Amino acid sequence: MFGQNLEVQLSSARTEDTTVVWKSFHDSITLIVLSSEEGISELRLERLLQMVFGAMVLLVGLEELTNIRNIERLKKELRASYCLIDSFLGDSELIGDLTQCVDCVIPPDGSLLQEALSGFAEAAGTAFVSLVVSGRVVAATEGWWRLGTPEAVLLPWLVGSLSPQAARDYPVYLPHGSPTVPHRLLTLTLLPGLELCLLCGPRPPLSQLYPQLLERWWQPLLDPLRACLPLGPRALPDGFPMHTDILGLLLLHLELKRCLFTVEPLRDKEPSPEQRRRLLRNFYTLVTATHFPPEPGPLEKKEDAVHGAQLPRACYLVLGSKEPGTGLRLVALQLGHRRLLLLLSPQSPTHGLRSLATHTLHALTPLL
Repeated sequence: MFGQNLEVQLSSARTEDTTVVWKSFHDSITLIVLSSEEGISELRLERLLQMVFGAMVLLVGLEELTNIRNIERLKKELRASYCLIDSFLGDSELIGDLTQCVDCVIPPDGSLLQEALSGFAEAAGTAFVSLVVSGRVVAATEGWWRLGTPEAVLLPWLVGSLSPQAARDYPVYLPHGSPTVPHRLLTLTLLPGLELCLLCGPRPPLSQLYPQLLERWWQPLLDPLRACLPLGPRALPDGFPMHTDILGLLLLHLELKRCLFTVEPLRDKEPSPEQRRRLLRNFYTLVTATHFPPEPGPLEKKEDAVHGAQLPRACYLVLGSKEPGTGLRLVALQLGHRRLLLLLSPQSPTHGLRSLATHTLHALTPLL
């Protein structure tokens, strides 16, 4: 506030053991985040604040946040967003809060599910339908995929953070698409952990979908639906060929704003899944902030075309011991609109990292 009075913009500060980042939204709400995590980046904390404000708009609406008439009432209304905000602060298995891309999984029977989803959406009278397992999108209609950021990330995340229910009729605002007029988010549980999500207006009533329409479209697909359940943390279908050195991967499609994130290829090896997730999140932050530029805007594209040769295509990091053949490896590779980050075991030779990453990216390309 002292800086603002002097027309100085101050966005972050550090003490010996804490990083403080703050951001003002619409000249109305200021959010402040403090982290004592060693080496945490400001990029990560800035994106966290954007997600938190998105969650507030999603559940309360922009009008209530920018035109505050009664602060006590607003505080009560904001309690609805606490559960979602808490899930950003915990050790989540998802990564969309950081990458701003939708967490996805690849089902074994994708075309069957997609066909049923399109038919169900038409019968229900809405263009916005998705199938969500543990907060990750299994399949979605074209309308759903066209949702803007941040709602495309927030809606599946919200569904994954709510306590299980057979059906819900939940009012939501779309921070990008409709921040002041609420829509209805309908959720229908097909199997425990697997939910059908619809975004619609006043119609259809929930009673029209549940149970008649639900049974008609999804009862015949019980086996393909069951095959989606283990996909939550694994992201990839059983039998997908994966090099034995890979301990975790993050694949981003920067144009489609979708990502695959898993630390489950080989569960029995060290480090633990929680540590693997932390390492990949930190590596993503490092390469995004320092090596790979953010997605260019329309004015920057011509300039980037001229300087394209100067942009890095790959980088790697060896953690821990300086002894040869020890220390976990992290490698990042960017080709076109895709960026792949791998966490590899210490026995993976550094001279083969780029080749292994390129081979893995080519294998994953048909999936995302």
